[in-house]
Amino acid sequence: MGWAIALHGGAGDIPRSLSPDRRLPREAALRHCLQLGVSALQSHAHPLDVVELVVRELENHPQFNAGKGSVLTTDGTVEMEACIMDGKTMRCGAVSGLTTVVNAVSVARLVMDKTPHIYLGFQGAEAFAREHGLETVDPSHFITPENIERLKQAKEANRVQVIAQQIDYTQPIKQDEKSEVLAATGGSGDSQIGTVGCVAVDRDGNLATATSTGGLVNKMVGRIGDTPVIGAGTYANSYCAVSATGRGEAVIRATVARDVAALMEYKGLSLQEAAAYVVGERVPQGTAGLVAVSASGEVTMPFNTTGMFRACATEDGYTEIGIWPTEQE
Repeated sequence: MGWAIALHGGAGDIPRSLSPDRRLPREAALRHCLQLGVSALQSHAHPLDVVELVVRELENHPQFNAGKGSVLTTDGTVEMEACIMDGKTMRCGAVSGLTTVVNAVSVARLVMDKTPHIYLGFQGAEAFAREHGLETVDPSHFITPENIERLKQAKEANRVQVIAQQIDYTQPIKQDEKSEVLAATGGSGDSQIGTVGCVAVDRDGNLATATSTGGLVNKMVGRIGDTPVIGAGTYANSYCAVSATGRGEAVIRATVARDVAALMEYKGLSLQEAAAYVVGERVPQGTAGLVAVSASGEVTMPFNTTGMFRACATEDGYTEIGIWPTEQE
């Protein structure tokens, strides 16, 4: 048994032709955040503190769909959500509808630590964050030119009656390639980048998970995805910790994160077997991915999309940073 950590920056239709100016900053962010988590685990930080630390850093990176990089609703606003869970105690906290808080995952942590509840949303969650002194900014802080363009593209796709299939990453649309990309992505018009998440286990088998997202491009105001739903996008118990990414509605229907844990607990499957079954059989192809660690220090990062921004490390020296499937996969 040893410590292990895994993190993701979203799964989806990520073309192998992804330009270096889009690929390299994300790979650098994954590498930086992985090292941050590894250093914390090596310093004997609790996994709950580690996953919050890593997800906060990912939220601060505008290349991912969380925090500063959050995508916009149909009204051109930001509504962020996050969740955090401790495997040993099964305490958890979740938030939705945040518009001014810099780090949604830390609001979720406070809900877990400072209230008798699990889930706070919208104005109540905002007021709670302010009462506890968390950093807030004007909503315009989160509205970037890139996300304004993403929203415009998604609205244009909707206007031509195309059914949206929005997931955590679809390739950016160039004006002269719009029709081809709309066809390739099921007509989403969605240039969304990735939901972020982190899972960790320490040498004593303590497990934790955290996930954060801005949701879907052009989502209805008030829409809630899988990220803050315990057992769907985020779950941890004494067997494993899971953070999922992908099309939220599909992940919720399949209770993806909880199913991985249940297959380990009730069917005796290994972490890798359980996660592979859930991603391969429980959700439609092209809709989901996840990162997970077990109490014994196993790591797995399966996905059924074109790619998933991901990274992991274990105490025995294994490290992986990737986007597309490896030869072994």
